[in-house]
Amino acid sequence: MSKILTNRSDDYAQWYNDVVLKSGLADYSAVKGCMVIKPHGYALWEHMRDELDKRFKETGHQNAYFPLFIPKSFLSKEAAHVEGFAKECAVVTHYRLKNDPNGGGVIVDPDAKLEEELIVRPTSETIIWNTYKDWIQSYRDLPLLINQWANVVRWEMRTRLFLRTTEFLWQEGHTAHATREEAIAETQQMLEVYATFAEEFMAMPVIRGVKTANERFAGAEDTYCIEALMQDGKALQAGTSHFLGQNFAKAFDVTFQDKDNKRDFVWATSWGVSTRLVGALVMAHSDDEGLVLPPKLAPVQVVIIPIYAKDPESRAKIDEIASNLIRELKQQHVRVKYDNDDNARPGWKFAEYELKGVPVRITLGARDIEKNLVEVARRDTKEKSNYSLDGLTGNVVGLLADIQTNMYDRALKFRNENTTRVDTWEQFVDTLENKAGFISAHWDGTPETEEKIKELTKATIRCIPINNEQEAGACILSGKPSKERVLFARAY
Repeated sequence: MSKILTNRSDDYAQWYNDVVLKSGLADYSAVKGCMVIKPHGYALWEHMRDELDKRFKETGHQNAYFPLFIPKSFLSKEAAHVEGFAKECAVVTHYRLKNDPNGGGVIVDPDAKLEEELIVRPTSETIIWNTYKDWIQSYRDLPLLINQWANVVRWEMRTRLFLRTTEFLWQEGHTAHATREEAIAETQQMLEVYATFAEEFMAMPVIRGVKTANERFAGAEDTYCIEALMQDGKALQAGTSHFLGQNFAKAFDVTFQDKDNKRDFVWATSWGVSTRLVGALVMAHSDDEGLVLPPKLAPVQVVIIPIYAKDPESRAKIDEIASNLIRELKQQHVRVKYDNDDNARPGWKFAEYELKGVPVRITLGARDIEKNLVEVARRDTKEKSNYSLDGLTGNVVGLLADIQTNMYDRALKFRNENTTRVDTWEQFVDTLENKAGFISAHWDGTPETEEKIKELTKATIRCIPINNEQEAGACILSGKPSKERVLFARAY
């Protein structure tokens, strides 16, 4: 099979697009900036969604659904929020089409103009807090812990499949609390839900941190985040959790009567992850042959490929062994596929499932079976080994666990090797240009210096790590005193 992917080292951006398109994760759509998520990619998202949904419900949250359309006036009620999203909003101005009297198909009916324009949901804080005003009256109604799975639209000029598209899928949690302390605890709890999911299921190590004022969510008092490092040395924000204070409660007059019969504004949080996680999974683990998927998220964890001899008796024997193995693997909750399609040669199948990132491939060959053996190949290291048919199911289950661990360890080793401490501007610029990765450096805490560094280098402060070590130093750019290091990187 001829090579169909660009090498990562030659053109990382093209390699990423090749992997996404040719492994069947997504495709471009007729709508500029939007994507079609294909079954293989959507199955990945479903596994992410289902695991996260379980974790949300374990922490007391319930799912609901709110409208796609938001009255324009709602976005005007929280000044920082509307300023943060104004340039990304798609606006509905009319509600009807009609036939063009000049024969040009259909046109917008000028008589069907909306009295108030509607915004296609870029995020749902405003419509949700307008609703919460009617749901919350007393401390007995709190905490209110709601999540929704939805699509959002943020008008993007430069798009990239999964990483930045005009429309994408996500979940957004929106919670209301009686006290500031409860809301902050919720924000931190949900950040940890995201972090443990990323590490345990995506095999992707993340830095837990807090955003600077320049980088925080529009309308939030604090934004907590998880940051991951991709194989090209760029950072990717993989999830955010926002402490909103009482800003949205005040904007929408959401108050409650406390136990002392006094009225106060509730305290709020919001938090979310999106289909961007699929892009993160590709860039954190995949190689020049295609996807490398962690077993816990892989749509197919084990593929079984027969290599038949010509006689029907041999074929029947292989099919029988495959049937028994599939039954045993499914009993262990392994997602397994048997590809006995005669229209494709085994060599083509090997390359195809390697491209799609299936963690384990089992080859059932007539000669090996006579010796009570099968060939087992693992996708992460490309190692092949002969396994006995006796106890094969248990060995495969153990191998899947080993692959999951190895992928995390490999990604963690990469991140550690590409996190650099610098003390001078010259070291900072040299590391950015020649090594990339996370850079741990002192910053004087001012938004002006932060913006200047971004302007000069396109590097941003990804986060101030949680439980950050306090260490006196001098800002790499201004030379002013600094109390701690922060993490810089160029990012997606």
